Amino acid sequence: MICVYIIESEDRIHWYIGITDDVDRRLKEHNSGRCIHTNKYKPWNIKSYTAFTDRNRAEVFEKYLKSHSGRAFAKKHL
Repeated sequence: MICVYIIESEDRIHWYIGITDDVDRRLKEHNSGRCIHTNKYKPWNIKSYTAFTDRNRAEVFEKYLKSHSGRAFAKKHL
C-alpha cells in the first residue's frame, strides 16, 4: 500500500503533503526533525491519508494535492 498523507502542525496553520508506504513511521520522522522541510513547525498530526495499490496513481494524486486547485480541494474535503 502506498499512502498520500497530509500532516498539520499543532498551530493548525502549516501543513505538508507527502507519499509513503508507512504513515506512522513517516510521521515519527517528521516529528523527530529528520525532514528539513517540516522540522521548524513540529509537532505534526495526521490530518488525512489515502491509500492506493498503484504507486503511479498515488503519485498523480500527490501532485494534484500540491497544485493550487488540489490544495483548495484538500482544505474543503479532507
